[in-house]
Amino acid sequence: MDDLASPVTGTYSDAPREPLITLIEARDVVRLLLHFAETHSHSHGSDEERDAYALATDLAGRLPSE
Repeated sequence: MDDLASPVTGTYSDAPREPLITLIEARDVVRLLLHFAETHSHSHGSDEERDAYALATDLAGRLPSE
């Protein structure tokens, strides 16, 4: 049990890391989510469509403007 209480140590590489997702990819995700939410809005909007719109607007608000 003492092993679990001790801190985890290690070394980290100094090499540059690739982002999990690029800004271009993130903007594409937002665009596609908004498209999904807007093109299906005539069908009274399902929970998934409302969730897609909410996620898209949340993500868009976090992205840098340029």
